[in-house]
Amino acid sequence: MGALLMFDSNVLLSPPDIFLILGVVSISASVVWALTGRVWVRFHGWVYRAKEPGSFWWEVTLYFLCGVGLIVYFMSKI
Repeated sequence: MGALLMFDSNVLLSPPDIFLILGVVSISASVVWALTGRVWVRFHGWVYRAKEPGSFWWEVTLYFLCGVGLIVYFMSKI
């Protein structure tokens, strides 16, 4: 009988791969939140684009820039 091949999740969760995964998730979240008009803010709850446009776009920008920063860091390590 052949050996059972199992996926090793430790490979993807080890640096620097985790930075790419977190960067893609952060950019994806910022795009989804920009399209839906609400963003989750830690310790504050949901911020809606119609009620607080300044805070909303600030948070979307922060999520996007954090994602870009994580991907740039990943690219510098490979």
